[in-house]
Amino acid sequence: MDLAARLALSPVLVAQAVAVRRRALRLPEADGPRHGTLGSGQPLRLRIIGDSSAAGVGVASQDDALAGQLAAMLADDFRIRWTLDAVTGATTRSTLRRLATRDPEPADVVVTALGVNDVTRQLPARLWLRRQRALLDRVAVLHAPRLIYVSGIPPLEHFPLLPDPLRWTLARHGRRLETALARDLTGRAGIVHVPYDTPAEPGLMAADGFHPSARLYTLWARELRGRILSDWPKVSCGTAAADQRAKASR
Repeated sequence: MDLAARLALSPVLVAQAVAVRRRALRLPEADGPRHGTLGSGQPLRLRIIGDSSAAGVGVASQDDALAGQLAAMLADDFRIRWTLDAVTGATTRSTLRRLATRDPEPADVVVTALGVNDVTRQLPARLWLRRQRALLDRVAVLHAPRLIYVSGIPPLEHFPLLPDPLRWTLARHGRRLETALARDLTGRAGIVHVPYDTPAEPGLMAADGFHPSARLYTLWARELRGRILSDWPKVSCGTAAADQRAKASR
């Protein structure tokens, strides 16, 4: 049914997509450092990998973006060494290519933020899952994290920039990819799907009507912080116990 609807609406959808690109306000990535160390306590190496939302488009400074806010929030409990690896326009495929030539660099926690650009390209769900699996495998090899948080695809029906029926079409496809990914990640040890669970409210989107505002970045960072604080003691204690058993067996 969706395919038939898209085919019937294709002339309108193409025209709207072209118009959106022409009139869209092009905001830069947030300015500021993309790595740093702060806080005190147990060491925690954090890496954020993603697209323009991870890069902080929509705010002026990384201090107000996801990476800066999440690192600052975690600094109350950990000594955080954080790194941001994000590019505007990134898809799962382009991110895979970017990571293909990277040297290994250990991280304890990795957050991924990808999907909107795959949705706008109408990537089929089966291919989306294959590329996401390959990405997670590559992240595991590169960074050997104890926890990977996969950020959910935001509901495109709440993006003011998009007109209907383009908005309706992209939103439905986004939900399809999101549902498939959530199902695929169920039960995978050390990988946590973090669905977008923020109510649509005024002021959550940036001036371009497509990217997060500082307030939305705050809500996103708080959600991730809560999950990390809840999950980290479990994996940390498990690893410590394993290390003790290994030493005792020598």
